[in-house]
Amino acid sequence: MKKLLLILALAGLVAHPGLAEKKEPIKIGAFFALSGPAAFIGTPTKLVAQMAVDQINKEGGINGQPIQLVFGDTEGDPTKAVAIAKKFIYVDKVVAIIGPTRTGTGMAVKRLVEQAHVPTIMTVGGDPVIMGGKFGSYHYVFKTPQRSSIAVKRIYMYLQKKGIKKVAILTSSDGFGRDGRRWLEKLAPQYGLEIIAEESFNPRDTDMTTQLSNIRTKGPQTIICWTIGPAGSIVAKNVKQLGIKVPLIQCHGLPDPKYVELAGDAANGNIMPSTKLMAWQQLPEKDPQKPVIAHFVHLYNDVYHYNKDFPINTHSGYAWDALMILARALKKAGPDREKLRDAIEETKGYVGISGVYNITPQDHNGLGVDSMIIVKIVEGKWMLEDY
Repeated sequence: MKKLLLILALAGLVAHPGLAEKKEPIKIGAFFALSGPAAFIGTPTKLVAQMAVDQINKEGGINGQPIQLVFGDTEGDPTKAVAIAKKFIYVDKVVAIIGPTRTGTGMAVKRLVEQAHVPTIMTVGGDPVIMGGKFGSYHYVFKTPQRSSIAVKRIYMYLQKKGIKKVAILTSSDGFGRDGRRWLEKLAPQYGLEIIAEESFNPRDTDMTTQLSNIRTKGPQTIICWTIGPAGSIVAKNVKQLGIKVPLIQCHGLPDPKYVELAGDAANGNIMPSTKLMAWQQLPEKDPQKPVIAHFVHLYNDVYHYNKDFPINTHSGYAWDALMILARALKKAGPDREKLRDAIEETKGYVGISGVYNITPQDHNGLGVDSMIIVKIVEGKWMLEDY
């Protein structure tokens, strides 16, 4: 009898091989600024990354093989980012990487992942991480947030519609700020705009009244500020303190409840380009992203309850889109890095949280100006200003 039961048990394992041998997970490196000045972006990005992997694995993983995230904290430090990327590649043997959080850390690691031929989908705002090299972009590096150039175009389209001609720009001196300044200067003539004043600041500065006072003397019709983090709210406060009446336009990195919290009343009336996530309920029903965003918000708020500590902001969908694009490519190409890279580059029509992605060899982001809206802060709430 015991012999018969053993035979039946073994037969069952053969019929259901998953019971006998659990498939090895596909390791993906995921590093963000979990501490330091950008932690308010990096920490919820990590949570969303895990949420995305939970959903992918719940639906069967990658052809029955689960994804496992290997996390790292860059602290927003380029040196630490490089060390973590090396660990991912040479110790953890990851198939691909998502992250990091800031343009500076992305720039620090892009040559490393390129040389190691590791597909990497970054969650940084600046364009330089996907510029240079083959086809005008790095071969193995992609990114999910809109390019700075796209955000500048979206701002300039809005200003053109409003009949504004003369602008002033105030940009941070870090990599992200320099990238924004470059595009603001380059694209202005195409939209009939004249930059009549330019000022800059260190992103750790606590007062920008000197720069804003200089700008005020030039008489611009609007001020465009390009930075992320607390510096943006300081600029808003300084604008109000100086009694400057022209509109303040912030960049695509600042649509975040934290900005309103830090800037207080000074945030009211501020305008900025944003992912549709910040005003998704105000989108027309025909927008293909609306049901996708609604599902994401439901998971984030009602299932995982992340909103208790980290209210949704414009950055919230970047890691989700990175992992969903990666999962689609893995299902198509498997874990071979070269084939995976090619499959990511062939992404077409993926309706994500931050837009509809159509990646090409020339554009390793794949989002256009139609992926962004213009929002305005009215009594602390995000209102759809221009669709």
